[in-house]
Amino acid sequence: MNKQKIVIIGAGIVGASMAYHLAKRNQDVTLIERHLAAACEVTDKSFAWIHTSHRVAPEYWHLYDTALEEYHALQQEIPELKIHWHGALTWDTPPLREQLHFQKLNREQLEALEPNLKEYPDEAMYVREEGAVDPIVLTELLLNKAQEYGAKVQFGTNVTQLQQEDSRLVGVHTSNGFLESDVVVLAAGIGVSELCNPLGCPVPVTSSPSILIRMKTKNKLIRTLISNAQFEARQLTDYTLLAAEDYIDESEENGPEAVGKRAFDTLRRSLKDGNQLELENIKVGMRPMPEDGYPIVGFQDHIKGLYLTVMHSAITLAPLIARLAASEIIDQELRSELDPCRLSRF
Repeated sequence: MNKQKIVIIGAGIVGASMAYHLAKRNQDVTLIERHLAAACEVTDKSFAWIHTSHRVAPEYWHLYDTALEEYHALQQEIPELKIHWHGALTWDTPPLREQLHFQKLNREQLEALEPNLKEYPDEAMYVREEGAVDPIVLTELLLNKAQEYGAKVQFGTNVTQLQQEDSRLVGVHTSNGFLESDVVVLAAGIGVSELCNPLGCPVPVTSSPSILIRMKTKNKLIRTLISNAQFEARQLTDYTLLAAEDYIDESEENGPEAVGKRAFDTLRRSLKDGNQLELENIKVGMRPMPEDGYPIVGFQDHIKGLYLTVMHSAITLAPLIARLAASEIIDQELRSELDPCRLSRF
């Protein structure tokens, strides 16, 4: 097995997952991050639902179906990884994928499962297998493990240019000097387009803002993860509750602060002892959204040594896609599981 010099740009969940899988297989890995710590951009603002039940195109089903297995395998490899396998409870939301295994719960079952709600629907869907993580802890843990396998991490380092010679990338110019590479892995979210455009390699990714609301609570109010037309919320810890909302605009009426405060008020009204909730912060995450909503993964066809890893649903998919991507980079054989994710589809 050839030991390649691999530079990864971006220390969110995708970059950390790539560093872990590549370093574990004895590659010469250097990860570059412009912030002074990991998970400072989208990962920090992620609701972090390991969400496999929403509707996706059939050609991507296998990735979502395998994502849960991947997380269980990761827990075997890293026993200190904590995943909240409490399941997800949904009602009054778009229907789940047809072939998914879910339970229909009646009102009595819902009251037993979530005793702190003030009102209950007559019926809800429960996906027992789904879970959630602390995205920052997970990212830091993967990076620490990657470093134990020999990966190097450079925080506070800006990438200024990708160096191309003929049709091959040969390295990365950074604020701390030039780094030679055999492969550059772009895991920089919406920053991928900016890095690729000077190479004549457009990547159709735009930002899709989302809002994360963090609240303090004196005790645990939600046992599962709840998603309905009124709110989407879960416990991060026994004393921290998270809610997620869609971004609307920057107006005073519908800006992130207004949307976040409405979500906070909704949860205070919807939960028994909800008046104990304290609003901690409201953050906006700029999620990278490929043009068709699905991951862009793989070597760029016309520039050797450039590997793309851009995806929405990064918490769900990153560990699985990173393992498959690492296999492609090291073994130099395409993985058919990633065929629907190629840039060439655009």
